[in-house]
Amino acid sequence: MEWLIIVFILMFVIAPVMWLKPSPKQKRQMALRSSAKKQGVTIKIEKPPLHHFRGTMPAYRWYFPQQAPGPDFVLVRESNASEALELYHAGWRWRIAPLRPLPETACASLKTLLERLPQDALVIESNSTALTLWWWESQTAERFSTYEEDFRTLKEALSGLSDRPTAKPLTGSSETAGH
Repeated sequence: MEWLIIVFILMFVIAPVMWLKPSPKQKRQMALRSSAKKQGVTIKIEKPPLHHFRGTMPAYRWYFPQQAPGPDFVLVRESNASEALELYHAGWRWRIAPLRPLPETACASLKTLLERLPQDALVIESNSTALTLWWWESQTAERFSTYEEDFRTLKEALSGLSDRPTAKPLTGSSETAGH
């Protein structure tokens, strides 16, 4: 009877420790996020730009240089998009299309990336500050690193294509200074 009480007490002590142990999925996600951060990607858990979406999901961001902001657009995987949205390429639709057509190099880079992304990648968003991938992190760190070159190439192709004019500093010319 004493040994039964001892086993029960040990189980009572060990159970919380087992709950704190990361699951295999959590270990894979930690390795993925760590690897992505080493490659210069910023990761945040936020609400994605999806219509009627409740909750949050991981957002992986590649920031544009401040002096070369990017264009504004949102592409949504067809499985999460309305039929009313314009079809773009490989099962992706424009939720917000760019104001001006993208250069051919940017289009080619974007199409290549869209063809390769995993099925749980739901949104590609670009704004003046960053290029963002919204996805459920189904890949391993090794597999995700194969996308890094595609994202870097796309980011470089989109840099400087901002839809908003950049603010220029005021100059202190002598004609305007006296008036």
